[in-house]
Amino acid sequence: QPQPVESGGGLVQPGGSLRLSCVVPGFTLDFYMIAWFRQAPGKEREGVSCISTAGRTNYGEAVRGRFTVSRGNPKNTVYLQMSSLKPEDTAVYYCAVNYNPRSPMCTLQPNYTYWGQGTQVTVSS
Repeated sequence: QPQPVESGGGLVQPGGSLRLSCVVPGFTLDFYMIAWFRQAPGKEREGVSCISTAGRTNYGEAVRGRFTVSRGNPKNTVYLQMSSLKPEDTAVYYCAVNYNPRSPMCTLQPNYTYWGQGTQVTVSS
């Protein structure tokens, strides 16, 4: 079974940037829909971004224009480039994947089968 592993989190000042990585060892992600979610203390899990097998992307309102999701090389990697970070972006960020070779779209609903353990992102001065 795919087991996503996130990395790249850390402490960054407001206005700064971070790049998160999601690696799924042993799998190529060509036929997988991948999404990033986040959860801050006391809040619901929130869809951040997703990318479909066709390369189409979708973003949550709170991050649109600041975050960019992309597939990487090697083909078992997906990135989330985060720019112009704000304190309200502080959360644990999770990568989730679903095998979905037919759909050109992706979803920010948490209907994903395989989840990583998360990586902490803290935006603070």
